[in-house]
Amino acid sequence: MEENNKLDRIIEARMKLKERFEEKIKNTPSIADARPQGHGETNRHGMPQVPVGQTVTAKWPVLDLGYQPNVTLDRWRLYIDGEVEHPMVLTWDDFMALPQTEDVSDFHCVTTWSKLDMSWIGVRLMDIAALVQPKETATHLMCYGYDTYTTNVSLEEALKPDVLLAHTVYGEPLPKEHGGPVRMITPQLYAWKGSKWIKRIEFLSKNKRGFWEERGYSNTAYPWRNDRYS
Repeated sequence: MEENNKLDRIIEARMKLKERFEEKIKNTPSIADARPQGHGETNRHGMPQVPVGQTVTAKWPVLDLGYQPNVTLDRWRLYIDGEVEHPMVLTWDDFMALPQTEDVSDFHCVTTWSKLDMSWIGVRLMDIAALVQPKETATHLMCYGYDTYTTNVSLEEALKPDVLLAHTVYGEPLPKEHGGPVRMITPQLYAWKGSKWIKRIEFLSKNKRGFWEERGYSNTAYPWRNDRYS
């Protein structure tokens, strides 16, 4: 009964968040840009499947800060805090008890490669947000990895239904080198906006730069606008 009540609360809070951010989400460039830059077939959001400056690859290159943390499931924790009504810490069992989403999406790296039609399973960031209930003051996230990585994302981007905290890819546990046990994916932004080995999500009342943003990369990272650098 308690689990059913939790699910009901998540669904109710999710609907409120959708209403609150629906218009902003509809107007984001990866959905609403009238002149997107790219080529190929149209993706499900109406954009060219391959953004400008990208080359499709079958491989999945490994990029990191030079350190791949070994995070076992028994000690993995997800801290969610900041501008929220109910800050909390999730264990692996807590995380896996949340609604699980299967999705197929594209992965666009700022280093000019794109990997298409990747199959994922994970928890929507929207459902994480529904669990903690962002305050009206919340506008952005800062995501932190176990490797000390940080990156910022606006809430209208983070709350899109294809933004997942992914633990499975192609039916297998997410490999360590690609951010396992859990990484965030942001299919409508360049992939550096999705923290590997994710550890903490901080809701912010104003924008704040992360690791690459402090080093000259874009705050917004829109692939179909070639928005790589600030």
